Amino acid sequence: MGLEFKLDLPSGTNLKAGEEKEQLFDLAIVGGGPAGLTAAMYALRKQLYVVLISPDLGGQVLLTRGVENYMGYQYITGPELARKFSAQVRQFTLKLAQGESVTRFSQDGKGLFQLVTSTDRFITARSVILATGKRSRPLNVPGEQEYLGRGVSLCAVCDGPFFKELPVVIVGGGNSAISAALDMLDLGSPVTVVNVADGWQADSVLMDQLRDRVTLLDAHKVTEIHGDKEKVSGVKITPRDGGAERTLDVRGVLIEIGLLPNTEALAGFVALNARQEVLTDCFSRTSRPGVFAAGDCTSVPEKQIIIAAGDGAKAALAAHRFLKHIPD
Repeated sequence: MGLEFKLDLPSGTNLKAGEEKEQLFDLAIVGGGPAGLTAAMYALRKQLYVVLISPDLGGQVLLTRGVENYMGYQYITGPELARKFSAQVRQFTLKLAQGESVTRFSQDGKGLFQLVTSTDRFITARSVILATGKRSRPLNVPGEQEYLGRGVSLCAVCDGPFFKELPVVIVGGGNSAISAALDMLDLGSPVTVVNVADGWQADSVLMDQLRDRVTLLDAHKVTEIHGDKEKVSGVKITPRDGGAERTLDVRGVLIEIGLLPNTEALAGFVALNARQEVLTDCFSRTSRPGVFAAGDCTSVPEKQIIIAAGDGAKAALAAHRFLKHIPD
């Protein structure tokens, strides 16, 4: 599907093993999606010394079928938009710790921030931007974990081709679920979409493309996923109003029911809301001075690519003001 994507940065920018021990960065950006990449570009334009730490570069955008609401493009694929973002960053040189995540955050007595990564790097910075994004939300029903990777998928864009021409159920009622259904139709698969909420949340322009081409089941619960030990063979569902349970004969279960913030490592470091999102003010500041946050991991409403990118720009400018002691 061409979904694997690595940022082609200038040579010599990858953070070498042990190099970080001798470095004090102006800014550590945690996350490489639209928020993190935009923050990096703005911070680098301000001539800050920046390190970017992220498991990938592109974030959820890499898993997006197509984007029709990012200004300047009537339509662009997710990976291509990520490449456009990278073209902006390629103008500059930054230190990059790709393929890593931050597992521990702390602050020393001098006010410097220490970040420990999944490969045991110890990175020190004067300020931090949290842009860790979100990940797919699981159903948490019997059989889901057992058949994960054997018929159950949390990324329809990634795994859809494995189910070409096979019957699938897509769980969800938003844009990602309906987009996944359109993808599977293109692959010749019979599709049933099961909405576990009450009422469809997808944009009408997407719903109009789908009607009369798939089976739409609104307000249902998935109660179990079962199979033959090797692969999925069916899904049990019941109406939310308490009707009779029935089984759908499918070979794939593509779960698209929303996202969870990647904030587990932040508990106790910055304040989170009830949804475990990072609380920020209008200047992208968190509860800890010197730490800013941007994008889908934050409490900012409406999780959209264009909002995350704008959030990243705002956070970088706020970090620059903090470092230069410029009043808001």
